[in-house]
Amino acid sequence: MDKKAIINKSIDYILAHFAEPISIEDVSKHLSFSKYYFCRMFKEVIGESVYSFIKRLRVEQSAIDLKLQKDRQITDIGLDYCYSASNYSSIFKDYYQCSPSDYRKSLETSIISNPFYPDKQEVLDTFEAYQFKVEVIELTDLHVIYERTLGNYHDLKNCWTSLVEKSAYYDDTAIMIEKFYNDPAVATRENSICDLCFTITEPLADENTMIISGGKYAVYPYQGTIDGLFRVLQGLFRIWLPESGYHMREKYGLTIYRAIDWENEYVQLDMCIPIQ
Repeated sequence: MDKKAIINKSIDYILAHFAEPISIEDVSKHLSFSKYYFCRMFKEVIGESVYSFIKRLRVEQSAIDLKLQKDRQITDIGLDYCYSASNYSSIFKDYYQCSPSDYRKSLETSIISNPFYPDKQEVLDTFEAYQFKVEVIELTDLHVIYERTLGNYHDLKNCWTSLVEKSAYYDDTAIMIEKFYNDPAVATRENSICDLCFTITEPLADENTMIISGGKYAVYPYQGTIDGLFRVLQGLFRIWLPESGYHMREKYGLTIYRAIDWENEYVQLDMCIPIQ
């Protein structure tokens, strides 16, 4: 197993446990490596220390929870990620230059800045507008080949082109899926985690494969240009989901592509949120 595959396994473990008081020793032990060798390898591959990576994930996910769980006490959300009240506020300020309470207040406006187009102000739709389009359906398990990317969501077009061109298993019957773990409104711009996936009929021993679990999903169909995706995604998570009565059951979302015109940056896709 190469270093990138090993680090991907470590990230899988961290993503599954980062809301728990896990340590670097826990992660290295899971992989059967010494702590010091694993830390050097992680920094070499990711460009960030394990400690910094886990800390950032916790803060970013807590910011998502502040958005989704509007009625919960801020201190309780901090505790969910192993932070005392004072530590949480201090660490949050280090990342976002404002307190958790001020950040929550900033979510009350329906006009937001687009991090990919800094001069663009996005106006979010009403709950009723999103509710009209959202459909709650059961998805089946999906067997996929995947490649993990850590970087800017804005660069995914080039990543997709590279993956499709080099894979011997991609054909016109495959469905392209993005499994994203970060909210681009709160994530550090160059450190967003996204798995680029395409469907296969059965597992393959010589490829990175996984099963995307099925179950209940809220599905929003989108047709339009790529630069409109951010506004719709923020509306779903900031307006629709908190008022819908549903809760996310997993800490990721899916983008399932139905048609893509890369040249004109036009897409037809389903935005899927795992709910309960």
